[in-house]
Amino acid sequence: MNLPLLDIRGLAVTIPTRDGERAAVSNVDFSVQRGEVVGLVGESGSGKSLSMLAVMGLLPRHFGISGSIRFDGEEICGASERRLRALRGKRIAMVFQDPMTALNPVKTIGTQIVEMVRLHNPGLSRRELRAKALSLLEAVAIPAPERRFDQYPHEFSGGMRQRVVIAIAIANDPDLLIADEPTTALDVTIQAQIVEIFARLREERGMAIVLITHDLGLVAGLADRMSVLYAGRVTERGPVEPLFATPRHPYTASLLAAVPSIDDVSEHLHAIPGTPPSLADRPPGCPFEPRCGFAVSACRMSEPDLVRFDRSVVACHRAGELSLATLMREPA
Repeated sequence: MNLPLLDIRGLAVTIPTRDGERAAVSNVDFSVQRGEVVGLVGESGSGKSLSMLAVMGLLPRHFGISGSIRFDGEEICGASERRLRALRGKRIAMVFQDPMTALNPVKTIGTQIVEMVRLHNPGLSRRELRAKALSLLEAVAIPAPERRFDQYPHEFSGGMRQRVVIAIAIANDPDLLIADEPTTALDVTIQAQIVEIFARLREERGMAIVLITHDLGLVAGLADRMSVLYAGRVTERGPVEPLFATPRHPYTASLLAAVPSIDDVSEHLHAIPGTPPSLADRPPGCPFEPRCGFAVSACRMSEPDLVRFDRSVVACHRAGELSLATLMREPA
């Protein structure tokens, strides 16, 4: 049996507050195989980015991190900064959410790409570094790379800046690429181009990709499997197609129902009532219970464990009794 490229077990992230430690991520489990695309889905504050920043070793030092993070068989949770620096950019890379803040505004695009290549390839000459940077710009479909090489971030559109950030992330052919909201604030045409780049990276380079996103359409088009997070916990996890077709958790079904459809002539858009719980006000039972129209007394008393159903796992007390037809309609 092939070992996962990334295997996360029991990951927990705590944040110190005036009232003591608060759990932002609790007992998160998921894995990524080589060449696989896995989507992390959930509302803002669900723990998606925190979990992946823990993998990268980029969380503030005062945050508490526990559990197991194994990359290519090596335990990296608690690894030294020196070891993490050797992995970051070389074998694990991240496309951050806002390309304008991810890029240095006073350095040219070419300089920033060259820096990443030189860091892990100190023996390359200036000519070789420039040639590599130009090839990376071509790989992410930046037109006229020779001219663009010497330009600054403010001279690029939002979509082109996003492609530059991807070029920097893939500069050293990492085994795992983490993309945090890679299509946010881009128009649909540019989104399609970004999706095409990711699909090509996977096909040509065998790169595994973790997509952190609110965009279920992006997950449906690219991902093999997905994990749905809510309040720092995995609520449902499984292959994309069966999970989209037959969601078993009310939260997953609500997210899918909230996606507008061109086939739906109704003027009413589904919305999940309420808001996710804050760190200081987590309910004692299922964290989704205050917003769930299908909750029963057991949901208020205890947090459900992840239970396997067919090809997916789900954390819901009523997962075995609620049908798809029930979940996809508005509860009374």
